[in-house]
Amino acid sequence: MNTRHFLTLLDLTPQELQGVLDRALVLKKMHYDGEIYEPLKNKVLGMIFEKSSTRTRVSFESGMAQFGGSAIFLSPRDTQLGRGEPIEDSARVISRMVDVVMIRTFAHEIIERFARFSRVPVINALTDAHHPCQLLADLQTFVEHRGPLKGKTFAWIGDGNNMCNSYIHAAHQLDFQLKIACPYGFEPDPELLETYSRNVELVKTADDAARDAHLIATDVWTSMGQESEQSIRKRRFSMYQINPRLMDLADPEALFMHCLPAHRGEEISEDMLDDPRAVVWDEAENRLHAQKALLEFLVTGAKS
Repeated sequence: MNTRHFLTLLDLTPQELQGVLDRALVLKKMHYDGEIYEPLKNKVLGMIFEKSSTRTRVSFESGMAQFGGSAIFLSPRDTQLGRGEPIEDSARVISRMVDVVMIRTFAHEIIERFARFSRVPVINALTDAHHPCQLLADLQTFVEHRGPLKGKTFAWIGDGNNMCNSYIHAAHQLDFQLKIACPYGFEPDPELLETYSRNVELVKTADDAARDAHLIATDVWTSMGQESEQSIRKRRFSMYQINPRLMDLADPEALFMHCLPAHRGEEISEDMLDDPRAVVWDEAENRLHAQKALLEFLVTGAKS
């Protein structure tokens, strides 16, 4: 049987993706009920971090511990990956010693190369191109607060970055509409927009994106590795801040999400995280439950 990887949301069928989301809700309830469930007992997750992290590391480590397994943290400072060992060789070695690998890195091509030579499932915990694990958490959060995704309208406002790309894939896979508003020059890849045009629309202003949306989501204006662009990005993105006024244009039942960490006074107003429409803390917690569902699916082959 071919090893299954999770490098983008397209690596699962729509049915499998929905199954993982449904399973995440079940696992969350089991966790809150105090039920002991250890499908990954004696299994090991190798965690390769080339970018710093809070939510990703804590959620994956906690998830493996709750599942009865363990996790090993690997950084370039502590391994041969940081000393020039080819990615292919590292993949061959590491995948003989662990049961699943998650990687948080820069270029998406790095994780693709690793996966090609890995004997075990590889999970994309963030690359410059995609952030599918965060999308699992976002989608789970919407479902638990507002129900089915199909037919809903989501708004992405801000940078056409890795999160935006994964939202485009999610719209295609789960059949909701996505309106995207970005400053000129910061839009997502035109080819991506064209490929998924049935579900995705690029609009001119933040107001256009927010109007009647069931969810508004954003991210920081300056991501890791873009610090040299910070001053110009602050100027170019100033009309794309999420605030209560913008939320008032959305559907009365609209939610607001942010993958965190947030910069108050930049991509969000100072008061936005305290707005009752913001569900960012549930969204952050759901990284744990969604990733547990994903780990169970990839490692045990369980039908979600």
